[in-house]
Amino acid sequence: MEGAGDQAPVVAWMEHHQVVLYLGALVTGAVLGLAAPAAGSLLETAISPVLAALLYATFLGVPFHRLRAAFADARFMAALLAVNFLVVPAVVLPLSRLVADESGLLVGTLLVLLAPCVDYVMVFTRLAGGAWSRILVASPALMLIQALVLPLWLALAAGSSGAQGGGISWRPFAQAFVVMIALPMGLSILTRNAAPRLRSADRLASAATALMVPLMIATLLLVVASQVPHVASRPDVVARVVPLFVAFALVMPAVGDVAGRMAHQGRQERLALAFSGTTRNSLVVLPLALALPDSMGMAPIVVVTQTLVELVVMAIGVRLLPRLIR
Repeated sequence: MEGAGDQAPVVAWMEHHQVVLYLGALVTGAVLGLAAPAAGSLLETAISPVLAALLYATFLGVPFHRLRAAFADARFMAALLAVNFLVVPAVVLPLSRLVADESGLLVGTLLVLLAPCVDYVMVFTRLAGGAWSRILVASPALMLIQALVLPLWLALAAGSSGAQGGGISWRPFAQAFVVMIALPMGLSILTRNAAPRLRSADRLASAATALMVPLMIATLLLVVASQVPHVASRPDVVARVVPLFVAFALVMPAVGDVAGRMAHQGRQERLALAFSGTTRNSLVVLPLALALPDSMGMAPIVVVTQTLVELVVMAIGVRLLPRLIR
């Protein structure tokens, strides 16, 4: 019990400073990746197990049992789903046409921008004073719906471009989805159900929850350290996709605010909609991008670039958006 008492202040400190810690992980990963590019392949093999552990811990905090209650909040849920699954594709489709000449760029852009975030979106929403708990309750719906519609959007939006150079191999894509999403989600549900009866399950759930921030730091560090040599080697790719991601990040907060006003939502809810529409599920879709064929080898570079752009934009957004959304 003394260990738990000593650990609690550390956990609280990490949660309070997590944005700074995440940005520090990005910088550390970039320095490590550029200083030791030969270690990239080894670091890349560690991404999947660490990310799976992060998602397991994330899903432990997702109230799947309150999914019905989330849909009972009809106006907010309708606005949230409309922003992420109707408006976002409408915004992404014309942006993606600017990289439609290269299948790897196109599929990577679609993959990362069409998937709404279900983890650190709550962090930034909470820091900005938004209704983060609303997104937390709705996160099972966001996760499940994107799992169903993302392959369809990719097939429709990529079109013939996705078939160039060997096309999308759906088998490894499906395998990555099962390992990185379905398995952690299923284990988290089993753990939560067992926790009231088994002390070991309850301790596991508490420990995993306490490790959320360190796991996020480790994931960001590994992703950036393993991929930044590839990103640095293709400045042409970065130059093409960064303007798209910046444009997306500028448009979506306004879209979330307008959608919230149309749904007669308060300021906190509109902030939540703005952050949900802007933040993307880049860490979850990265293994899917890595599972694509070699002909689409630029897709992971696109996903990592979006992560770097988004975290910088969100660090600014937590200060700026509360002043703009009144």
